Amino acid sequence: MSTEALSANSIRMTGLRTIVIREYGRIVRIWAQTLVPSAVTATLYFVIFGSLIGRRIGDMGGFDYRAYLAPGLIMMSVITNSYGNVVSSFFGAKFGKHIEELLVSPLPNWIIVVGYVCGGLIRGMLVGLVVTIVALLFTHLHVHHVGIILAAVFLTSAVFALAGFINAVYAKNFDQINWIPAFVLTPLTYFGGVFYSVSLLPDWAQHISMANPILHMVNAFRYGFLGTSDVSVTRAFIIMGACVVVLFFWALQLLNRGTGTRD
Repeated sequence: MSTEALSANSIRMTGLRTIVIREYGRIVRIWAQTLVPSAVTATLYFVIFGSLIGRRIGDMGGFDYRAYLAPGLIMMSVITNSYGNVVSSFFGAKFGKHIEELLVSPLPNWIIVVGYVCGGLIRGMLVGLVVTIVALLFTHLHVHHVGIILAAVFLTSAVFALAGFINAVYAKNFDQINWIPAFVLTPLTYFGGVFYSVSLLPDWAQHISMANPILHMVNAFRYGFLGTSDVSVTRAFIIMGACVVVLFFWALQLLNRGTGTRD
């Protein structure tokens, strides 16, 4: 390999490492905003839905309701935090004008995208771990397949980190970074099988639910714990993988065109 190629690779790795370290530092520096709220929210869900209402619900899918609920709550926290971390961080860089430093650097745009997505992955994984610890205080978590658990949480976190990046690119003010989470992400998450099995729904509602990608993500993750799923796990991973590829190239194309960064 030529000296120029080695130098270019060194620059890329240094740039990627710098972005990831900065994102990690931001997450742990404001841990009271990035990690604690999810733990508090999960605790409230377990107390209200798992313990109080769950006693009346009984079993869900052949499992204690709290055990059935736990994977859904973990995945919901991963989704919202992966998305929220990237959308707030990248838009903050745009708003503060220091994104220009990255754009004029010798870093290729794909490194910038990967760096911010890694930040979303880190926060998603950390929050997922925190919520898992909370879940263990309320129920016993079965582990059916560790590989499926890790793959599902990684791909889901990547999907929503990329989606957050795209939202941040298009956003022109702080209100616009809240539109998608409030009017798209939250409804899809609540109707994504976090709290219930879609088999309880009438046939027409089940067919509509199958168009919700979050349903497939949550069920693939739940399958890793409980060994049960309302959807095909293979199809769920195909959907997650396709979403990662499509969203990555969409984000890269936006950055290459200068959409939202050179306006």
